[in-house]
Amino acid sequence: MSSLSADASVSVPRLSKELGINLSVLYSRIKRLQRRGIIEKFTIRVNEASLGMLAGAIAGLNIDPKQRETILSEIEKVDGVRLIREVTGRFDIIVNLRGSSLDELHRAVYDVIGKLPGVIHAEVFMEVSRRIPEVKFRLAE
Repeated sequence: MSSLSADASVSVPRLSKELGINLSVLYSRIKRLQRRGIIEKFTIRVNEASLGMLAGAIAGLNIDPKQRETILSEIEKVDGVRLIREVTGRFDIIVNLRGSSLDELHRAVYDVIGKLPGVIHAEVFMEVSRRIPEVKFRLAE
């Protein structure tokens, strides 16, 4: 599955040859992983830097829990938001953002998200570098 997650566009016959697995066996393994919900969908990863979205940030938010649903719904609408996580610890919500500049991200966090009713505190962490490690999956057959 690691080979497939690295490049979902690879053909099954080619993957079969690379892994040394019979073609029909590989097809059935992929179908079984889909049925079990382990493979949810095949998708793409966009190179946002090539689209001018060179900056990244993570925002930590403290919120009024009574306004949680409204806040989450409004954050989803903010341009540049890529991922929203509810967490435990210092913050209630962590938001990942991408944008064309650090100023744009700063404005999104402090002027838009930070001013939503029920957002008590917002803190932004600007990305200075990024690494996406290759993920190795180990599955029990």
